[in-house]
Amino acid sequence: MADRTTRYTPPLAERFPIGTDPLSVRRRVEAMEHLMEGLFVVPGINRRIGLDVILDALPFAGDAIAAVLGGWMVWEARNLGMPRRTMARMMANVGIDWALGLIPFVGAVPDFFFRSNSRNLKIIRRYLEKHHPAAAVIDR
Repeated sequence: MADRTTRYTPPLAERFPIGTDPLSVRRRVEAMEHLMEGLFVVPGINRRIGLDVILDALPFAGDAIAAVLGGWMVWEARNLGMPRRTMARMMANVGIDWALGLIPFVGAVPDFFFRSNSRNLKIIRRYLEKHHPAAAVIDR
């Protein structure tokens, strides 16, 4: 009989917890970053893209939607009690991503390289490691 290993997919409540504790916030922010920056792998160049690049197909509206979703990550950072200066830096990342995405016809190219959501996730992870070590997760 062939080995039929399966990949465990946790229930939706585990993947997107609704709590306000740091671990729940971390999981939600990581899920949003994955949605925005890493849904698919581009064949040939082995680079991940997500909704952020795909939304660039909608002129102006796509960039606005991506900025709102990026702003949600900053809102979650506020819920963690992050300093205003750090949140301003995160909003600057979102703003730069939004402004680069507004460039007609080539807006997806800067979004492909400037990953504001990944940068913001790094900032949040650093904060959590320093101020909420119980929320640390061993990365795979």
